[in-house]
This record gives sequence, C-alpha cells and structure tokens, in this order.
Amino acid sequence: MINKNIIWSISLVVFLSTFSCKEIVKNTETLQVIKVGNAKDLRDFFNYTGNDIPIISGHRGQKTIGYAENSIEALEDVLKHTPAFFEIDPRLTKDSVIVLMHDATLERTTNGTGKVSDYTLQELKKLRLKDAHGNILDHQIPTLQEAIQWSKGKTILNLDKKDVPISLMAEVLEELDKETTVMVTVHNAEQAMFYHEKNKDRMFSAFVKTEADFEKFDNSGVPWSQMIAYIGPKIKGEDNKIYNLLNSKGVMCMISAASSYDKLEVMSERHKAYVDIIKDGASIIESDYPIEFYKAIKSVIPKNSPKNKYFQEIKKSHY
Repeated sequence: MINKNIIWSISLVVFLSTFSCKEIVKNTETLQVIKVGNAKDLRDFFNYTGNDIPIISGHRGQKTIGYAENSIEALEDVLKHTPAFFEIDPRLTKDSVIVLMHDATLERTTNGTGKVSDYTLQELKKLRLKDAHGNILDHQIPTLQEAIQWSKGKTILNLDKKDVPISLMAEVLEELDKETTVMVTVHNAEQAMFYHEKNKDRMFSAFVKTEADFEKFDNSGVPWSQMIAYIGPKIKGEDNKIYNLLNSKGVMCMISAASSYDKLEVMSERHKAYVDIIKDGASIIESDYPIEFYKAIKSVIPKNSPKNKYFQEIKKSHY
C-alpha cells in the first residue's frame, strides 16, 4: 500500500509544476524583430529593390505615455507591436561613459537637473526617466553598451550625432559592436569617410537632402551599399528627383515625420500622411509614433518581398 504522504507529495509537485508552466506561458511575450546578424545582412536588408517592405524607424524609441524616450523599455515595447529599428542619441558623462540622452540637460526627460556632462554614470543611474507628459517612471538612463547588448538579435540601432567626438565613437563601436550591425548618422560626406576609414563595413544613415549632397557622397569613396539616405521631413511630391538618384544606387530613402506629420493633432490626418509618405516613394519612415505608424500602413505592406526573411518573431519569457 502506497504511503499517503508520498501521494500527497507527488500531487503537490504536479500542482506546482503545472502552476509554474502556466505562469511561464502567461509571462511569455512575442517580439517582432529584425534579424540581422552581420554587416552583410545589414547591407542586404537596406538595399533598395523596388519591392521592399516599408521600414519603420522609432525616433528616440517612441513618444508614448508610460515610456521614456531613449529608454530600452520604450524600444522593447515597440517590438511587441511591430518590427522597427531605432534612432537613439549618445551623450558623454563626466567620467566619459556614453549614455542615451537627447538633450544636453536633464530637466525635460529626467527628475534631475543640470548638464549630463556634469554627472558620473553612477550619479546618473540614481535618476529616473520621464515620459513625454512628465510622468516619472521606474526607468534608468541606459548606457550605449547596455543598448547594444539588448539590441543583438532584435533590432538595429542608428546613433545620431550629439556631443560624442566621432573619433571616440568609432573607437567605442569597434569594442562594443564586433558584428558591425550598429549604424551611425553622418551629416556630411567627411564624417562618413572618417568612419569608413576606421571600419570598411560600417553602415551609415546619411543626410542627402539635395543633389549637391548626393554629388559629395558619390565622390567620397564610401560605397552607396553602406548607406540609407535621410532626405528630409516632408513628402517630395513632384520634386522627386532625389528618389531616382538614390534608388538607382540601391539606396533607400528616409523621411522623418517626427518634426512634421507626427505633429498633426488629428489621428486620421496623421495616418493619411503616413500612407502618403510611402506612396510618395520613401522606403523608410522615422516617427515618434512607430506603433501608430505601423497600424496606419499595414494595408500597403507588400506580402511578398525578398526582405521577409529578416522580419521574425521571437518569444521572450519573464520568469
């Protein structure tokens, strides 16, 4: 005869195991990721083919209640809804650590005061970030290293130019980004040439707003295959020659709605503008509202594209 205590113990183990499994399932989230593992993948992902899936860039992550710009939490929340890559802002601390912060000062986005550069990393980590409505969140200022580590296998980071000297940025990226999958924003051909000399595989988000800009980059020696082009904040309409110039080189064109169409107060007007950006010829759209942008353009996303292989789902479990 089986001892009752043994039966009770077995039942308890089965119950706890079942409960634990349910909790794991309950706390499992799906992330919509861009699976780019190396520099070759990155070039192929951004190569213009004419049959590409519109690519969303989250400007500083996103601008949503409950999430702070330039926070890892904001970036990951976007991936729960749509694949995207992210423009983020590197700044230097007093002890020369690179952190993510758009402004030179702390007041707008944290509960601190003064300049970022007057604080050490340890001091900055004691602060908490705010969302766009000024609500203080339980989110810390991330370092660039933390952001890059988080991004691997999930997305692509595009580093804007703030107060970090490009010589230091190039040096740090060689240490933190062995796969060369982090992009760098360059405002002119000279900056691109500097980074390219340091790493021949580095990918750039280049300011190419005019034909004169195009000529400078075309003569720079930096391959067009390693660039996307930011062409401005508004639809080009009839003045679309820049699309033709860049697309002929295999370069995707990016419109940033952050300073233009994102500011439309009526949601339906924003959604129409987002779709019009795609119809106008842009391949990449940068927005403060990447989740909303995805919902607006779902109907115009091509079902068959050579880029489908880069868009995947992964499970993230919270134990």
